[in-house]
Amino acid sequence: MRCEQGASTSIGRGRTPGPSWLRENLTGQDRPQPICKQCGAQVSACVAHPHDVEKDGVPMATSPAVSGVPNGALSPLGHRLRVLLSSDRVPGDLRCYFGIGLPPDVLPFTGSRFEHLAGGGDRSEIADRVTAEDLVAVQTLSVTVPAPVALDILEGRLGVQLSGLLHAIPTDIDMVDADASVLADGSPADQAWSLLCDRHGVNWVIAGKVLARKRPRLLPVYDRIVRCAVGRPPSFWLALHTALREDDAALHRGLLALRQVAGVPETVSALRVCDVAVWMSHRAGGHPCP
Repeated sequence: MRCEQGASTSIGRGRTPGPSWLRENLTGQDRPQPICKQCGAQVSACVAHPHDVEKDGVPMATSPAVSGVPNGALSPLGHRLRVLLSSDRVPGDLRCYFGIGLPPDVLPFTGSRFEHLAGGGDRSEIADRVTAEDLVAVQTLSVTVPAPVALDILEGRLGVQLSGLLHAIPTDIDMVDADASVLADGSPADQAWSLLCDRHGVNWVIAGKVLARKRPRLLPVYDRIVRCAVGRPPSFWLALHTALREDDAALHRGLLALRQVAGVPETVSALRVCDVAVWMSHRAGGHPCP
């Protein structure tokens, strides 16, 4: 039995968030900023819930999709993600996907093991080479590296080439903190993606998932469902990098707050929280994604 995408989101409301940024940034009069009653984040940082705040003593509704900065100040992808992540269903979708609080007869999604299988693809001893466990982990996201390519990765020249490129891609940084050059055309990450895409039977989705397994904090999962939901910017990596950094990194901080509210382990990156939330919501809508 599989959990339903419409799972209740009421669990976890009212928790006191741990990150100190949720309780900082007092005004000049040392008065606290408005706080989201559902997740405890500052209203200006929360992207998960609608809010009722006061302006000059008058209650006013504000949408998390646009709080913090005017619509025109956000990038197209940033605005789209805030809209998608403002749904009340997101915390429940995250719990459903990762198997948090499910009855014993309800199965989580196989993708919940993507970042954790065999200890993860970015652990220090294997961070710069693609292993058999990495290839199995990719299969949990419903794609398969063709056998000839897999053998070349594990035993042949392709594996050596990928290892050289992986060695040049940082392992200890989130996308929001990385310089854009790490993600730009011609970067080691881009070269590794292109190298995989050049192999017969490996498309942009498979290549991206292999790299997301190796650098889960830096490189996102991006497939047809997510593309259908958020659009096709010229470079998804760079567009997402911009979206995460704008408005004082409000989107990134909001993703961390969603992770905490849903009870998702901290070993799951902000990028993966974003991917799962968007994927679950769009998939549930029954969209015919090309």
